[in-house]
Amino acid sequence: MLILVSAITFLLVNLAPGGPASLMRMDATPEQREALTRRLGLDQPLPVRYVQWLGGAVHGDLGTSLSSSEPVAFRIEQRLPNTLELAATALAVSIVLGIPLGVLAALRRNSLPDFAVAVISVVGLSVPAFWLGIILILLLSVELNWLPSSGVVSSGSEGDMGDRLQHLLMPAVVLSTTVLPYVVRFTRSALLEVLGQDYVRTATAKGLSRLRVVYAHALRNALVPVVSIIGTLLPRLVGGSVVTEAVFGWPGMGRLAVEAANGRDYPLIVGITVVVSAIVVVTSFVVDLAYTWLDPRIRLA
Repeated sequence: MLILVSAITFLLVNLAPGGPASLMRMDATPEQREALTRRLGLDQPLPVRYVQWLGGAVHGDLGTSLSSSEPVAFRIEQRLPNTLELAATALAVSIVLGIPLGVLAALRRNSLPDFAVAVISVVGLSVPAFWLGIILILLLSVELNWLPSSGVVSSGSEGDMGDRLQHLLMPAVVLSTTVLPYVVRFTRSALLEVLGQDYVRTATAKGLSRLRVVYAHALRNALVPVVSIIGTLLPRLVGGSVVTEAVFGWPGMGRLAVEAANGRDYPLIVGITVVVSAIVVVTSFVVDLAYTWLDPRIRLA
C-alpha cells in the first residue's frame, strides 16, 4: 500500500502542470537551468528518479525540502507530534462522547433522547469544520476571551500543560466532528441489533441488572463494528486536520502540507503523503488486532 501511494504521488507531482520544472525562473540562464535540473534530478527518467527516491526512503531519507534546504524527514519530525496529539485527542473525544450517546439512543429508541442524538449527529455531519472553527473562535476567543484562538502554547508558557490544553481544546472539538457522528450512529445500530440476540434475553432472564446486561454483555459485542468503522474513519480524521490546523494556526502536518503545496515543495509533499499513509496503515492494523480483544470468538478462531 505504501509503495502504491508513494508511486502515485510521485507520478502526479512530476507530471501535473506546474510540477518541479516550474521552479525554474523564466530569466534564468541556460547554465542555471541545467544546474537546477541536475539538482532536482530532472535529467533522469521518471522511473529512475522514483527508484532512487524509494531507495533513500527505505533508509529514512525522504529527500531535501526545496523551501528550507532541510531534510524532509527533519521537517516532518518537527510537526508530526503536534498532529498526532491533535488527532488522538479528537479521537478520544469522539469515543468518550460517541459511545455513551449511541448507547443512550439505543436504549431510548424512538424517544426524545433518541431524536435529540439524531439531530446532533446530522448537524455534526452537515456543518463544515472550517465554519465551526471560525464560529468558536469568534465566540470563545473574541467575545468571551475564554480560550486562545491559535497556536500550541502562549509565548513564555512552553512548559505549562494547562495552557497547552487550552490551545488544544477548540481544534480537538472541531476535528472530532468529522468522526463523532459516525461513532454515535454505528454504536446505536450495532447495539440495537445485539439487544435482540438470545444471549441478551437469557442474561436478562437470569436476573442480571439492566446495566450489567448492556455494558458487560451486549456492548462489548456491539463495539466490534464500531471499532471497524473507526478504523475506516482514520483517514478522514487525518485529512480533516488540514482544515482544522489551518483555521487554528496549529503547527502540524496538515498546515505543513498546505505550506508545501503553496511553496511547490515537491519532495516535502511526497514525504508528508507517505508518512500520513504509513500512520493510517499502522492504525488500521491495530484496529484489526483490537477485534481479538473485543470478541473472544475471533481470538479462538
